[in-house]
Amino acid sequence: MVFGQVVVGPPGSGKTTYCNGMSQFLNLIGRKVAVINLDPANDSLPYECAVNIEDLVKLSDVMVEHSLGPNGGLVYCMDYLEKNIDWLQAKLEPLLKDHYLLFDFPGQVELFFLHSNAKKVIMKLIKNLNLRLTAVHLVDAHLCSDPGKYISALLLSLSTMLHLELPHINVLSKIDLIESYGKLAFNLDFYTDVQDLSYLQYHLGQDPRSTKYRKLTKELCEVIENFGLVSFTTLDIQDKESVGNLVKLIDKSNGYIFAGMEQSAVEFSKIAVGAVDWDYYRYPPCFLVFTKVMLEILKFGFPLTLKSTVAAVQEKYMKDDDNIDDD
Repeated sequence: MVFGQVVVGPPGSGKTTYCNGMSQFLNLIGRKVAVINLDPANDSLPYECAVNIEDLVKLSDVMVEHSLGPNGGLVYCMDYLEKNIDWLQAKLEPLLKDHYLLFDFPGQVELFFLHSNAKKVIMKLIKNLNLRLTAVHLVDAHLCSDPGKYISALLLSLSTMLHLELPHINVLSKIDLIESYGKLAFNLDFYTDVQDLSYLQYHLGQDPRSTKYRKLTKELCEVIENFGLVSFTTLDIQDKESVGNLVKLIDKSNGYIFAGMEQSAVEFSKIAVGAVDWDYYRYPPCFLVFTKVMLEILKFGFPLTLKSTVAAVQEKYMKDDDNIDDD
């Protein structure tokens, strides 16, 4: 059984940077990683990819040959990939023995909540190659500073979860830049836990542009709350502790941690015992606690130590403000 991640999200959410940083981190803890670039528009990769869709089809060629724009071209490329799934499977088969897979998908969101081609590609790989994949959906954290954009991100996350039908983790990426676009109306846990959205409607009402859509916004918020599926974790790709917390969530969601718990404990121990060299490193490592957590999982079947880190994230990245509403 082979494990991996399907990395999706809107343009600019940090998917390629995520794949670069995540592959470095996983290599450091002892996993052999293969990054598969399935974005035919991504022609400047910061990482070394094991498989590149541009060897099969290029977006620029498709646009010229079929007189399509970039969106139509990407849909065509995904359709072409589905019809040539044997090519992708043949490229992946040599990696199945000992690699962890990272799939870097395009940023066109319609591919993951509207069109079926990308989903069919993923499902065929899961069935034919016995893969265990988790969808990692990246959303830029600065959207939290705008209530309207935050609700849009919630709708996109929910639609993607329902469409892909995979173990799914929503991630507020670039959390270190969250206040670059303005103060948040509420504490960070309001946005990560997707708490009572009726509070956001007051702030939306202060924007004259959204007044005419007030009833629609209310109904959309009720849809999100009725499903009760969406929540977020946070990520600073330059912080090893932040990446490590996300890895543990992913490993639990796709079963990696249960398929090889002893190996997982060894992996995190490698980080805990000493300093390592990592390009995306800025803050002191806190991986002694990870080793303790892994040992607790081995002994009890669940972690006793690790609790929500949202408060710690807020303390690290957000300035204190007495005017922040605690409701």
